[in-house]
Amino acid sequence: MDKEKEPQTGEIDRRGLLKCGAWAGAGVLWTMRGGVAASSLLGAEASAAVTRDLSFVQISDSHVGFHRPENPDTSATLRETIAKIRALPRQPDFVVHTGDITHLSTPQQFDDAQQILSELRVPIHFVPGEHDTQDPGNGREFLNRYGAHTRGDGWYSFDQAGVHFVGLVNVVHLNPGGFGGLGPEQIAWIRDDVAHLRSSTPIVVFAHMPMWSLYPQWGWGTQDAEAALEPLARFGSVTVLNGHVHQIQQHVEGNITFHTAHPTAYPQPAPGAAPSPGPMLVPADQLPSYLGMRTLNIRRGRGPLAITETTLA
Repeated sequence: MDKEKEPQTGEIDRRGLLKCGAWAGAGVLWTMRGGVAASSLLGAEASAAVTRDLSFVQISDSHVGFHRPENPDTSATLRETIAKIRALPRQPDFVVHTGDITHLSTPQQFDDAQQILSELRVPIHFVPGEHDTQDPGNGREFLNRYGAHTRGDGWYSFDQAGVHFVGLVNVVHLNPGGFGGLGPEQIAWIRDDVAHLRSSTPIVVFAHMPMWSLYPQWGWGTQDAEAALEPLARFGSVTVLNGHVHQIQQHVEGNITFHTAHPTAYPQPAPGAAPSPGPMLVPADQLPSYLGMRTLNIRRGRGPLAITETTLA
């Protein structure tokens, strides 16, 4: 799909929705009504039309400690992202960080990242990326800082404003092809975690690696995602958020919508657009258009879910 093409306003066939979506610009509003998605360019009028009973922000792939030409100062772009959040007309109820907080998971990088993230004045919910689990303890440094109220490798859930949030860890049990993995213990926990919920409860899942087979050739997927998502099939509204691929991609399977996120550090090529994934060098004046954050608004206890993509440009 041409990244420069503007999305069309109006309803879209649900199964055909954005299977290769990759709009890099800011200000796209997505709403879900009756299982049908609609998109529009976000302006003041559209923004005011959303009932914001619950608002939260997703950021991802900060890679604090990365210093290469693709972005010589990832700490600065993380600070710019935080400034965007603090400038929002309404402060979010919380922020979700979907992993790769650091680049090499060293104590110093975690310290530097935390100093920057402390500039936010709202709670932050974390899940690790594979770059956060490179320490000798296979993620122990991450858990020491953010795992106080988690289980296993760091998974957990919480409820807010009638929405059930599930934070998953799919970067510890990687297979040789690079696919993410959750493992049987975490999958069993997911089933137990949602068993008591009514099927009308909105579910938001967040993890680092894609929870669908986005691009198997690059390991962009989670090998046991199908088993993990099966207990969510009875729910009417399920949104899955992830990072890892450093670009916007969207996908729909039945009642589940999948959204990958902008990074705050550097872009990666579109699936298949290069021999392999990795940091992508773009002109310095264009870099801000590839970096950013996502704001999500949910009516209390139900949809529609409105998603706004905002870049640093």
